[in-house]
Amino acid sequence: MTAAIIGFAAVFLLAFAGVPLAFAMLLAGVGGYAALRGVDPSLHMLGQVVVDASTNYGMSVLPMFILMGLFVHKADISGELYEAANAWLGHLRGGLAHATLVACSLFAAISGSSIATAATMTKVAMPPMRRLGYHDRLSTGAVASGGVLGVLIPPSVPLVIFGLLTETDIRQLFIATILPGLLLLVLFLGAVWLSLLINPSLGPSGQRVPLRQRFIALKGVWSTILLFTFVMGGLYGGVFTSTECAGMGAIGALLIAVARRKISFAGVVSCLKETAATTAMIFAIVFGALVFANFITLSGLTFQLVEWIQNSGFSVVEVLLAMVLIYLVLGALMEAMGLLLLTAPMFTVIAVEMGVSPIWFGIFVVMMIEVGMLSPPVGMNVFTVKSLLPEVKLSTIFRGVMPFVIANLIAVGMLIAWPDIALVTLGWFS
Repeated sequence: MTAAIIGFAAVFLLAFAGVPLAFAMLLAGVGGYAALRGVDPSLHMLGQVVVDASTNYGMSVLPMFILMGLFVHKADISGELYEAANAWLGHLRGGLAHATLVACSLFAAISGSSIATAATMTKVAMPPMRRLGYHDRLSTGAVASGGVLGVLIPPSVPLVIFGLLTETDIRQLFIATILPGLLLLVLFLGAVWLSLLINPSLGPSGQRVPLRQRFIALKGVWSTILLFTFVMGGLYGGVFTSTECAGMGAIGALLIAVARRKISFAGVVSCLKETAATTAMIFAIVFGALVFANFITLSGLTFQLVEWIQNSGFSVVEVLLAMVLIYLVLGALMEAMGLLLLTAPMFTVIAVEMGVSPIWFGIFVVMMIEVGMLSPPVGMNVFTVKSLLPEVKLSTIFRGVMPFVIANLIAVGMLIAWPDIALVTLGWFS
């Protein structure tokens, strides 16, 4: 256990010193393994991990979903999504904030990226909200928080990485997000409603759009609905594997971008280059995480923690609440991907030994990571919005996301209290 603690300390020190997390985990993992077993076994383990992970067919799902998200971004459909949501919800008090959250969920459903969703919807939603006199606290909070729906709603890159790290079925993870994703969206809408109930000056009501115009507005989102239905419907129905689903999604997104005349040959090449760069970065991080996980397993820390928890008589709920606390603390200090990579392999083993479904636990981990993407001082979505709105104080955005952080924690509590929120959908598509 001492070796593992030193290893974790080394990762944190290297990361805070500016060493990329992938290399910090790689160095700590190789060094720790060498200290326990010797240099030659450590280097052999490193080579074996890289080869096994690189040749893992499941890893091919990552570049395809990343490429799909880039093609969706090029297709420039975020404006139509926002207009359709606004047509149906804009007349409510704070209707534009509600519309922003719904549009974020739709965009996230085909892009799979939290940061991309937050960045795109900031450009689309902030101007009309400011024109109508929305307070920056509510508007920036809604945009930043709506972005985290991209972490949970499939196709979700963090869920894919969780599945690869823990050897959990990615298709089942995507199926299990259906109800938690809808629950989180409803709770976020409730957070807007409650914020306006307490302080009505945060956001006014808009004009009511005639019913005919509302249906006309839906014409602009047919491509989004069609793509999501085709890709996720094929996955849920068992027509596609997760890798085939990603490939079909990338092709579908490209066809939409071409049909809308939003992408050129040079644009396709640019997307392919960016996909390659992003994939290489994620692969490096995964390699580092797997090497570090092997070291932690060899050190005996995971086994000793499981044994200690079982001998101490802690209930499953108590263990999960302890993990919630750990994620809240670490989420305030680390970016989301690093937190996922450091904790998922070890925590999943502990949870499974306690009788927790790995599918359910994947949803739990991703929802806790969402909290970290909004929590000070390292909330990545908050800083994404800040980078696009330099005139808005960072404290204003953090105050704006607090109701949504609370809503997210309520969703986690409901997930712990009623696990079937995530598991019941597995029976629908078995």
